[in-house]
Amino acid sequence: MKTLWHGGTFVTMQAEGEKAEAVLVEDGQITAVGTYEELKDRADEQVDVEGAFVYPGFVDTHMHIIGHGQQLLSNNLSAVHSADELLRIMKEAAEKVPEGEWVLGEGWDENLFPDKHVPTLEELDSVTNKPMMLKRTCRHMLLANSAALRLAGVTEHTPDPEGGVIVRDADGHPTGFLKEDAQDLVEAIVPPPSAESVRKALETAVDDLASMGLTGCHTDDLGYFGRYQNPLNAFHEVLGEGKRKFRAHLLRRSTVFEQMIEDGASYNEPWAEPGAMKFFIDGALGGKTAALSEDYSDDPGNRGTFVVTPDEAEELVLRARRHGEAIAVHVIGDAAAELAIDLIEKHPCPAGKRDRLIHVCVLREDQVERMEKLPVILDIQPVFVGSDFPWALDRLGTDRVDWAYAWKKLLDRGFICGGGSDSPVDSADPFLGIYTAVARKLPDDPKDGGYLPEEKLSVYDAVRLYTTEAARVLGQEDRRGMIAPGHFADFTIIDRDLEQTPEEDLVKAAVLMTVVDGDIQFKK
Repeated sequence: MKTLWHGGTFVTMQAEGEKAEAVLVEDGQITAVGTYEELKDRADEQVDVEGAFVYPGFVDTHMHIIGHGQQLLSNNLSAVHSADELLRIMKEAAEKVPEGEWVLGEGWDENLFPDKHVPTLEELDSVTNKPMMLKRTCRHMLLANSAALRLAGVTEHTPDPEGGVIVRDADGHPTGFLKEDAQDLVEAIVPPPSAESVRKALETAVDDLASMGLTGCHTDDLGYFGRYQNPLNAFHEVLGEGKRKFRAHLLRRSTVFEQMIEDGASYNEPWAEPGAMKFFIDGALGGKTAALSEDYSDDPGNRGTFVVTPDEAEELVLRARRHGEAIAVHVIGDAAAELAIDLIEKHPCPAGKRDRLIHVCVLREDQVERMEKLPVILDIQPVFVGSDFPWALDRLGTDRVDWAYAWKKLLDRGFICGGGSDSPVDSADPFLGIYTAVARKLPDDPKDGGYLPEEKLSVYDAVRLYTTEAARVLGQEDRRGMIAPGHFADFTIIDRDLEQTPEEDLVKAAVLMTVVDGDIQFKK
């Protein structure tokens, strides 16, 4: 069946300003692009988009899709603006949790609180005597009440695990605040979600993302939720012909990577395809656990946290290389980036593949020069500029911002940069990502000119992050990221021409349809 999509403006992304008026689709693939008159007689049916603007399907290049769904279904604390509000919400939630079960929440960020106050153990205990765990927005820290700490066996005598910190009071007693690998002490005893709840979270996430105009994502879920089979089976059950059409590129966590290979794990291609081996080197800037080469400006003596030793990191790289695979490594601070670059130079990526550096929020010129010689791709999160500033300036000071959140310079230097959100750490809305790449602030931030305005992207380059660049990240630019013959018929259909939209109105773009494989997955 040949379908002619017409009646609007098709932004091809093959070149800036290039547009078409009709697209012919067959079997989920674009077969021709041209005028309506040229193509109308070749079609068996037609779809009139009624004046809308059609873009190549937007793709988020870094998120945790099942976590995104879980947040939608759980006690979401991402909009909380004070410790008192957090405690009130969780007290109400705890009253609905049966005895013997855990009280869970996620998404809090003390940087949004006027006083930056992190709830104390006494305050957490005032909420409930049931075990409670609250994950911070960055997922590099959590809060646990006394009941949870008792079940985990965490006392004043418990040593900090390697790569983690048990925050303590002046007398050495745990405060319930656990950073990086110390989180495992509590997380390890929280009952894993059922296979049914993982599937429901994925369904919820896909539906929500489609309503935002996203046609696919690169996601880190394998290695969480109990056995790796739980999330992998969910991708089989939820995505595909006759189900939800959505394209997921699956990073494989280092903790399950070799087991998956030994088991001969199968993937639901082309809907879910295997990707690089993922691991973490450092923490997060917001919680002062990103590894920096110099002290935090607002915390002298602290240079962050390496969650792996150099020897452990090298063994992880070798693990991937033994199986001919690239790595995808979380690096936020420049010291973490240094270690990753050292190891990639020492153990080169297999031919035809590219290693993925995730976040790269803080870099140095000497590191960028070394990176230019390596087959690396960069996962950047434009929305981090909005959510991390102005406190990021407090963390770094003015002397380290030349290569902080430097999206424009990285693109100008020729790096392949995909646009992600790290959802549920931050909003998955691609139009918010585009806005923050262009404005360098959040819509409600009064900061005149944005933060580090020299790094502002044009609207065209910001859209590239979610289309052509997202395809290049995968080495699939021959079939994704543009409206061109031979490419997937994946479309994000909206109510406006983004390049002609005033900056402040970019976030107001309305998604009218989301199309994957030539089939409508969302319609307003």
